[in-house]
Amino acid sequence: MATVYFDEATRRFTQNDPPAVDAVTLDIADGEFLVLVGPSGCGKSTTLRMLAGLEPVDGGRILIDGHDQKGVRPRDRDVAMVFQSYALYPNMTAAENMAFALRNFGVSKADADARVAEAAKILELEPLLDRKPGAMSGGQRQRVAMGRAIVRNPKVFCMDEPLSNLDAKLRVSTRSQIAGLQRRLGITTCYVTHDQVEAMTMGHRVAVLKDGKLQQVDTPEALYDRPVNAFVASFIGSPAIYLAEAAVRDGHATVHGLDLPIPRETAARAGSTVTIGLRPEAWEVVPEHTAQSVAVHVDLVEVLGSESFVYGHPVAGDEKDRITVKLDERTKIALGDVVHVRPEVERTHFFHTESGESLRA
Repeated sequence: MATVYFDEATRRFTQNDPPAVDAVTLDIADGEFLVLVGPSGCGKSTTLRMLAGLEPVDGGRILIDGHDQKGVRPRDRDVAMVFQSYALYPNMTAAENMAFALRNFGVSKADADARVAEAAKILELEPLLDRKPGAMSGGQRQRVAMGRAIVRNPKVFCMDEPLSNLDAKLRVSTRSQIAGLQRRLGITTCYVTHDQVEAMTMGHRVAVLKDGKLQQVDTPEALYDRPVNAFVASFIGSPAIYLAEAAVRDGHATVHGLDLPIPRETAARAGSTVTIGLRPEAWEVVPEHTAQSVAVHVDLVEVLGSESFVYGHPVAGDEKDRITVKLDERTKIALGDVVHVRPEVERTHFFHTESGESLRA
């Protein structure tokens, strides 16, 4: 186990283009499960590869247990990598794949076999040890890839979107296995995904990246409830938050006929407009003509069993202006209906229109 510290770590692929990773400063505690998340091209995989030594650090530094990793070869960093593509040798059995790196490091056959047996027991791979990858499912192959990393007893796990090749049901079960395994082993883990649901359900903390820049690092709950800017608010949460520009008048934000009171300390930092943010659960369905409500034409109803989501646009607004409302199982709404919804003022987010920064005190 180890601590990891990114000290303004930067990676440039060309001198003429913006950095792929731009002065990222990030502290990962011993035994922590940290998730790097963001859209495609944001630099999350490059950041992980820099930690593993597969990409150079062009500026700043990366420390493992306080030791600068500049010039340290990947094989000497005591970092185990789990790739998206499994990267198993097709001509080797599961046991041989898991033991391969150990044998290259000079570990005796008896010790390697003991480590493989222990990892196979943890991952429930014992019946599969004699199978080759071609005779395994995607989930089984991924567990073998995990086992190959575990047998090394590394200081740090690096996982690069390891579940992206699995089907939806298998992703859910496998991510719970990975999270449980990390808690059991206590190994410092840096996990990359573009799936914010994975990030929110697996990580002790989540680091959100955009265009190579670190936007916010916090617990999943804090990212959802207290995003530092409109990008984090829009990326974290499913379905996505509703964002709209509102005019500011007399301490109120006005949009779609709604007058939302702006907290005094927030109003002092706002300009002539603000961007409001309302998550699906921040709307409530109310009777027609209820004060401070907006009429929404229902474009789509998504029924998920115990809850439903209604997607629609303001009757008096643009069809592209999509509002999402979370319903409980007792509220029945059909496609094409017009419903009246009212926002809960205390759950409204306010962002600076130009910078996107949160106006929360």
